[in-house]
Amino acid sequence: MTDTNKREIVCSGIRPTGNLHLGNYFGALRNFVKMQDEYDCFFFVADYHSLTTHPTPDNLYQNARQILVQYLAAGLDPERSTIYFQSDLPQTVELYLFFNMNAYLGELERVTSFKDKVRQNPNNVNAGLLTYPTLMAADILIHKATRVPVGKDQEQHLEMTRTYAQRFNSMYGSEVFPLPQAVGSSGNLVKIPALNGSGKMGKSEGEASTIFLTDEPSVIRKKIMKAKSDSGPTEMNQKKPEEIENLFSLLKAVSKPETVEYFDDLYNRCQIRYGDLKKQLAEDMVAFVEPLRQRILEVGSDEEGLRRIIDRGKEKARASADRTIHEVRHVIGYRN
Repeated sequence: MTDTNKREIVCSGIRPTGNLHLGNYFGALRNFVKMQDEYDCFFFVADYHSLTTHPTPDNLYQNARQILVQYLAAGLDPERSTIYFQSDLPQTVELYLFFNMNAYLGELERVTSFKDKVRQNPNNVNAGLLTYPTLMAADILIHKATRVPVGKDQEQHLEMTRTYAQRFNSMYGSEVFPLPQAVGSSGNLVKIPALNGSGKMGKSEGEASTIFLTDEPSVIRKKIMKAKSDSGPTEMNQKKPEEIENLFSLLKAVSKPETVEYFDDLYNRCQIRYGDLKKQLAEDMVAFVEPLRQRILEVGSDEEGLRRIIDRGKEKARASADRTIHEVRHVIGYRN
Protein backbone atom coordinates (compact mmCIF):
# COMPACT_ATOMS: atom_id res chain seq x y z
CA MET A 1 0.00 0.00 0.00
CA THR A 2 1.16 3.55 -0.71
CA ASP A 3 1.59 5.86 2.26
CA THR A 4 -0.69 8.73 1.28
CA ASN A 5 0.56 10.74 4.26
CA LYS A 6 4.20 10.61 3.16
CA ARG A 7 5.56 14.08 2.48
CA GLU A 8 7.44 15.03 -0.67
CA ILE A 9 11.21 15.33 -0.32
CA VAL A 10 12.98 18.67 -0.78
CA CYS A 11 16.75 19.02 -1.14
CA SER A 12 18.94 22.10 -1.50
CA GLY A 13 22.30 23.50 -0.45
CA ILE A 14 24.48 26.62 -0.43
CA ARG A 15 28.20 26.78 -1.25
CA PRO A 16 30.41 27.88 1.69
CA THR A 17 32.23 30.73 -0.02
CA GLY A 18 31.78 33.38 2.67
CA ASN A 19 29.16 34.75 5.02
CA LEU A 20 25.53 34.61 3.89
CA HIS A 21 23.95 37.90 2.90
CA LEU A 22 20.53 39.46 2.64
CA GLY A 23 20.06 38.03 -0.87
CA ASN A 24 20.70 34.51 0.45
CA TYR A 25 18.23 35.10 3.26
CA PHE A 26 15.32 36.32 1.13
CA GLY A 27 16.17 34.19 -1.91
CA ALA A 28 16.74 30.89 -0.10
CA LEU A 29 16.91 30.69 3.69
CA ARG A 30 13.53 32.23 4.49
CA ASN A 31 11.88 29.79 2.11
CA PHE A 32 13.87 26.84 3.48
CA VAL A 33 12.50 27.63 6.94
CA LYS A 34 8.90 27.66 5.65
CA MET A 35 9.38 24.39 3.76
CA GLN A 36 10.18 22.50 6.95
CA ASP A 37 6.48 22.45 7.82
CA GLU A 38 5.40 21.07 4.46
CA TYR A 39 8.15 18.77 3.18
CA ASP A 40 10.69 16.17 4.27
CA CYS A 41 13.72 18.45 3.98
CA PHE A 42 17.42 17.80 3.34
CA PHE A 43 19.55 20.95 3.54
CA PHE A 44 23.30 20.64 3.07
CA VAL A 45 26.41 22.80 3.07
CA ALA A 46 27.86 22.30 -0.42
CA ASP A 47 31.52 21.97 0.53
CA TYR A 48 32.32 19.60 -2.36
CA HIS A 49 31.12 22.28 -4.78
CA SER A 50 33.43 24.84 -3.15
CA LEU A 51 36.49 22.86 -4.30
CA THR A 52 36.14 24.29 -7.82
CA THR A 53 37.55 27.55 -6.45
CA HIS A 54 40.32 25.80 -4.48
CA PRO A 55 39.82 26.77 -0.81
CA THR A 56 42.79 26.00 1.42
CA PRO A 57 42.64 23.21 4.03
CA ASP A 58 42.83 25.93 6.69
CA ASN A 59 39.56 27.57 5.70
CA LEU A 60 37.52 24.71 4.16
CA TYR A 61 36.01 23.46 7.42
CA GLN A 62 35.62 26.90 8.97
CA ASN A 63 33.75 28.17 5.91
CA ALA A 64 31.44 25.15 5.98
CA ARG A 65 30.88 25.49 9.73
CA GLN A 66 30.08 29.17 9.24
CA ILE A 67 27.25 28.35 6.79
CA LEU A 68 25.90 25.67 9.11
CA VAL A 69 25.77 28.16 11.99
CA GLN A 70 23.95 30.67 9.80
CA TYR A 71 21.49 28.00 8.63
CA LEU A 72 20.61 27.31 12.25
CA ALA A 73 20.48 30.98 13.23
CA ALA A 74 18.06 31.68 10.37
CA GLY A 75 15.65 29.02 11.63
CA LEU A 76 16.58 25.68 10.09
CA ASP A 77 15.71 23.10 12.73
CA PRO A 78 17.60 19.77 13.04
CA GLU A 79 14.45 18.33 14.65
CA ARG A 80 12.43 19.03 11.49
CA SER A 81 15.07 18.83 8.75
CA THR A 82 18.18 16.83 7.93
CA ILE A 83 21.04 19.36 7.96
CA TYR A 84 24.47 18.08 6.95
CA PHE A 85 27.79 18.67 5.24
CA GLN A 86 27.87 17.46 1.63
CA SER A 87 31.33 16.00 2.29
CA ASP A 88 29.88 13.68 4.94
CA LEU A 89 28.16 11.69 2.17
CA PRO A 90 30.64 9.59 0.14
CA GLN A 91 27.55 8.07 -1.49
CA THR A 92 27.04 11.39 -3.29
CA VAL A 93 30.46 11.07 -4.93
CA GLU A 94 29.68 7.52 -6.05
CA LEU A 95 26.39 8.61 -7.63
CA TYR A 96 28.23 11.57 -9.20
CA LEU A 97 30.59 9.09 -10.87
CA PHE A 98 27.70 6.99 -12.20
CA PHE A 99 26.00 10.08 -13.66
CA ASN A 100 29.27 11.26 -15.23
CA MET A 101 29.45 7.95 -17.09
CA ASN A 102 26.19 8.90 -18.82
CA ALA A 103 26.78 12.63 -19.28
CA TYR A 104 28.07 13.97 -22.57
CA LEU A 105 30.69 16.62 -23.21
CA GLY A 106 28.57 18.63 -25.63
CA GLU A 107 25.64 19.02 -23.25
CA LEU A 108 27.92 19.97 -20.35
CA GLU A 109 29.76 22.58 -22.42
CA ARG A 110 26.46 24.21 -23.39
CA VAL A 111 25.50 24.95 -19.76
CA THR A 112 25.13 28.72 -19.37
CA SER A 113 26.83 28.92 -15.96
CA PHE A 114 29.82 26.92 -17.26
CA LYS A 115 30.24 29.27 -20.23
CA ASP A 116 30.03 32.24 -17.85
CA LYS A 117 32.74 30.76 -15.60
CA VAL A 118 35.00 30.14 -18.60
CA ARG A 119 34.67 33.80 -19.64
CA GLN A 120 35.22 35.07 -16.10
CA ASN A 121 38.21 32.89 -15.26
CA PRO A 122 39.71 31.18 -18.31
CA ASN A 123 42.70 29.96 -16.26
CA ASN A 124 40.54 27.84 -13.96
CA VAL A 125 38.40 25.74 -16.29
CA ASN A 126 38.51 22.55 -14.25
CA ALA A 127 36.51 19.34 -14.65
CA GLY A 128 34.56 20.15 -11.49
CA LEU A 129 33.13 23.26 -13.16
CA LEU A 130 32.27 21.28 -16.27
CA THR A 131 30.50 18.51 -14.32
CA TYR A 132 28.76 20.77 -11.79
CA PRO A 133 25.34 19.66 -13.16
CA THR A 134 26.07 15.98 -12.51
CA LEU A 135 27.19 16.66 -8.94
CA MET A 136 24.08 18.77 -8.38
CA ALA A 137 22.00 15.90 -9.79
CA ALA A 138 23.72 13.50 -7.37
CA ASP A 139 23.03 15.87 -4.44
CA ILE A 140 19.33 15.91 -5.26
CA LEU A 141 18.76 12.33 -6.37
CA ILE A 142 20.78 10.66 -3.61
CA HIS A 143 17.71 11.38 -1.46
CA LYS A 144 15.24 10.88 -4.33
CA ALA A 145 14.06 14.47 -3.87
CA THR A 146 10.92 15.36 -5.79
CA ARG A 147 11.08 19.12 -5.17
CA VAL A 148 14.01 21.53 -5.43
CA PRO A 149 13.93 25.25 -4.54
CA VAL A 150 15.90 26.92 -7.33
CA GLY A 151 16.41 30.44 -8.56
CA LYS A 152 16.14 31.52 -12.18
CA ASP A 153 19.87 30.98 -12.71
CA GLN A 154 19.68 27.29 -11.73
CA GLU A 155 16.63 26.20 -13.70
CA GLN A 156 18.90 24.76 -16.40
CA HIS A 157 20.71 22.64 -13.81
CA LEU A 158 17.42 21.25 -12.53
CA GLU A 159 16.36 20.42 -16.08
CA MET A 160 19.63 18.50 -16.47
CA THR A 161 18.98 16.67 -13.19
CA ARG A 162 15.71 15.44 -14.68
CA THR A 163 17.61 14.44 -17.83
CA TYR A 164 20.12 12.36 -15.87
CA ALA A 165 17.39 10.74 -13.78
CA GLN A 166 15.39 9.83 -16.87
CA ARG A 167 18.49 8.64 -18.75
CA PHE A 168 19.51 6.38 -15.87
CA ASN A 169 16.00 4.97 -15.49
CA SER A 170 15.78 4.28 -19.22
CA MET A 171 19.26 2.78 -19.50
CA TYR A 172 18.69 0.29 -16.69
CA GLY A 173 14.98 -0.31 -17.23
CA SER A 174 14.05 0.63 -13.67
CA GLU A 175 12.26 3.64 -12.19
CA VAL A 176 14.94 4.30 -9.58
CA PHE A 177 14.78 8.09 -9.64
CA PRO A 178 11.89 10.55 -9.63
CA LEU A 179 12.00 13.55 -11.97
CA PRO A 180 12.27 16.45 -9.51
CA GLN A 181 10.36 19.66 -10.08
CA ALA A 182 11.06 23.21 -8.94
CA VAL A 183 9.25 24.35 -5.85
CA GLY A 184 8.33 28.01 -5.56
CA SER A 185 8.07 30.29 -2.58
CA SER A 186 4.86 30.33 -0.58
CA GLY A 187 5.07 34.13 -0.83
CA ASN A 188 6.34 36.52 -3.44
CA LEU A 189 10.10 36.44 -3.87
CA VAL A 190 11.74 39.69 -2.82
CA LYS A 191 14.43 40.98 -5.15
CA ILE A 192 17.46 42.02 -3.13
CA PRO A 193 19.63 44.33 -5.25
CA ALA A 194 23.24 45.32 -4.72
CA LEU A 195 23.98 48.69 -3.14
CA ASN A 196 26.09 49.77 -6.13
CA GLY A 197 22.97 50.44 -8.17
CA SER A 198 22.88 47.44 -10.49
CA GLY A 199 22.57 43.67 -10.34
CA LYS A 200 21.52 41.50 -7.44
CA MET A 201 23.19 41.40 -4.05
CA GLY A 202 25.98 38.85 -3.93
CA LYS A 203 29.59 38.26 -3.01
CA SER A 204 30.68 38.98 -6.59
CA GLU A 205 29.43 42.58 -6.23
CA GLY A 206 31.93 43.24 -3.44
CA GLU A 207 31.57 43.73 0.31
CA ALA A 208 30.62 47.39 0.06
CA SER A 209 27.55 46.52 -2.03
CA THR A 210 26.39 43.60 0.10
CA ILE A 211 24.68 43.40 3.50
CA PHE A 212 25.92 40.29 5.30
CA LEU A 213 23.99 38.63 8.11
CA THR A 214 27.10 39.10 10.27
CA ASP A 215 27.47 42.85 9.63
CA GLU A 216 27.52 45.02 12.74
CA PRO A 217 25.15 48.02 12.94
CA SER A 218 27.89 50.57 12.25
CA VAL A 219 28.95 48.65 9.12
CA ILE A 220 25.36 48.45 7.84
CA ARG A 221 24.79 52.17 8.37
CA LYS A 222 27.99 53.04 6.52
CA LYS A 223 27.15 50.79 3.57
CA ILE A 224 23.59 52.10 3.25
CA MET A 225 24.64 55.74 3.39
CA LYS A 226 27.11 55.10 0.54
CA ALA A 227 24.52 53.33 -1.63
CA LYS A 228 24.23 54.77 -5.11
CA SER A 229 21.46 57.30 -5.77
CA ASP A 230 20.91 60.18 -8.18
CA SER A 231 20.18 63.92 -8.04
CA GLY A 232 16.46 63.38 -7.52
CA PRO A 233 13.28 63.37 -9.65
CA THR A 234 12.56 66.32 -11.93
CA GLU A 235 8.97 65.46 -12.85
CA MET A 236 5.97 64.37 -10.80
CA ASN A 237 5.40 60.58 -10.78
CA GLN A 238 8.37 59.91 -13.02
CA LYS A 239 9.74 56.39 -13.40
CA LYS A 240 12.45 55.55 -10.88
CA PRO A 241 15.88 54.79 -12.35
CA GLU A 242 17.44 51.44 -11.43
CA GLU A 243 19.54 52.67 -8.51
CA ILE A 244 16.52 54.35 -6.89
CA GLU A 245 14.26 51.38 -7.57
CA ASN A 246 16.91 49.31 -5.80
CA LEU A 247 16.75 51.50 -2.69
CA PHE A 248 12.98 51.10 -2.62
CA SER A 249 13.32 47.33 -3.06
CA LEU A 250 15.54 47.21 0.02
CA LEU A 251 13.05 49.39 1.88
CA LYS A 252 10.20 47.03 0.95
CA ALA A 253 12.22 44.08 2.28
CA VAL A 254 12.87 45.40 5.79
CA SER A 255 10.59 48.38 6.47
CA LYS A 256 6.90 48.78 7.30
CA PRO A 257 4.54 49.31 4.33
CA GLU A 258 3.63 52.79 5.58
CA THR A 259 7.33 53.74 5.53
CA VAL A 260 7.62 52.66 1.90
CA GLU A 261 4.44 54.58 1.03
CA TYR A 262 5.74 57.70 2.78
CA PHE A 263 8.97 57.85 0.77
CA ASP A 264 7.24 56.79 -2.43
CA ASP A 265 4.84 59.70 -2.06
CA LEU A 266 7.74 62.11 -1.47
CA TYR A 267 9.46 60.81 -4.59
CA ASN A 268 6.33 61.19 -6.71
CA ARG A 269 5.96 64.79 -5.51
CA CYS A 270 9.65 65.55 -6.21
CA GLN A 271 10.20 66.28 -2.51
CA ILE A 272 12.34 63.30 -1.56
CA ARG A 273 15.67 63.71 0.24
CA TYR A 274 17.76 60.61 -0.29
CA GLY A 275 19.73 61.23 2.89
CA ASP A 276 16.52 60.89 4.92
CA LEU A 277 15.51 57.76 3.01
CA LYS A 278 18.92 56.17 3.57
CA LYS A 279 18.92 56.99 7.28
CA GLN A 280 15.52 55.33 7.66
CA LEU A 281 16.60 52.35 5.55
CA ALA A 282 19.78 51.97 7.58
CA GLU A 283 17.91 51.89 10.91
CA ASP A 284 15.30 49.44 9.58
CA MET A 285 18.06 47.27 8.13
CA VAL A 286 19.90 47.23 11.46
CA ALA A 287 16.66 46.28 13.25
CA PHE A 288 16.19 43.41 10.80
CA VAL A 289 19.75 42.05 10.71
CA GLU A 290 20.85 42.53 14.32
CA PRO A 291 18.70 39.72 15.84
CA LEU A 292 20.09 37.35 13.18
CA ARG A 293 23.65 38.47 13.90
CA GLN A 294 23.21 37.93 17.64
CA ARG A 295 21.71 34.49 17.00
CA ILE A 296 24.69 33.61 14.77
CA LEU A 297 27.07 34.55 17.61
CA GLU A 298 25.04 32.50 20.08
CA VAL A 299 24.84 29.37 17.91
CA GLY A 300 28.48 29.65 16.87
CA SER A 301 29.67 29.71 20.48
CA ASP A 302 28.15 26.29 21.28
CA GLU A 303 30.76 23.94 19.83
CA GLU A 304 29.38 20.88 21.61
CA GLY A 305 25.85 21.56 20.36
CA LEU A 306 27.13 22.04 16.81
CA ARG A 307 29.01 18.76 16.95
CA ARG A 308 25.83 16.94 17.98
CA ILE A 309 23.90 18.55 15.10
CA ILE A 310 26.67 17.67 12.60
CA ASP A 311 26.80 14.04 13.77
CA ARG A 312 23.03 13.67 13.76
CA GLY A 313 22.71 15.22 10.32
CA LYS A 314 25.42 12.93 8.95
CA GLU A 315 23.70 9.86 10.38
CA LYS A 316 20.27 10.76 8.98
CA ALA A 317 21.63 11.81 5.57
CA ARG A 318 23.74 8.66 5.24
CA ALA A 319 20.79 6.42 6.06
CA SER A 320 18.84 8.00 3.20
CA ALA A 321 21.82 7.91 0.83
CA ASP A 322 22.63 4.27 1.66
CA ARG A 323 19.17 3.15 0.58
CA THR A 324 19.51 4.92 -2.76
CA ILE A 325 23.06 3.82 -3.57
CA HIS A 326 22.24 0.21 -2.65
CA GLU A 327 19.41 0.25 -5.19
CA VAL A 328 21.53 2.02 -7.82
CA ARG A 329 24.39 -0.49 -7.54
CA HIS A 330 21.94 -3.35 -7.78
CA VAL A 331 20.26 -2.16 -11.01
CA ILE A 332 23.64 -1.35 -12.60
CA GLY A 333 24.72 -4.93 -11.97
CA TYR A 334 26.98 -4.70 -8.93
CA ARG A 335 26.25 -7.12 -6.12
CA ASN A 336 26.12 -5.33 -2.78
